[in-house]
Amino acid sequence: MNLERITIIHMEPPHTTDVNVELQWLGAVLGLFNERDKDSSCFRIFISLVRAAHMQQVLSSDTIAFHCGLSRGTVVHHLRKLQDAGLVMGDKAGYRLVKKSMHDSIDQLEQNLHAMIKLMRAVAKNIDAKL
Repeated sequence: MNLERITIIHMEPPHTTDVNVELQWLGAVLGLFNERDKDSSCFRIFISLVRAAHMQQVLSSDTIAFHCGLSRGTVVHHLRKLQDAGLVMGDKAGYRLVKKSMHDSIDQLEQNLHAMIKLMRAVAKNIDAKL
């Protein structure tokens, strides 16, 4: 069973054109960045992967660690979190966004959510019929 953890937090979008603020908001809405991440390490990793995607690059965990000034263990922990959210994939070559752009990533997330809601409705209907 492929487990994909999706968290959506309702937050008003920022009123700015600063791409870093917009990326921070997007990650926060997806539940990727929390208060325990005091040094914004997950955000920094996320930004590295977004920039690499625009340059069509795949990054190793060591490369990400070097560029972000983090330990490899910290990077791997956050990469797993991003993989669990369905945003990042990894293989022998390294890590990259599942889709080539943030827009395409959100489109994929939307498709996944619609499919999950469809399954939830079917189970809910089955439960209602049995009660």
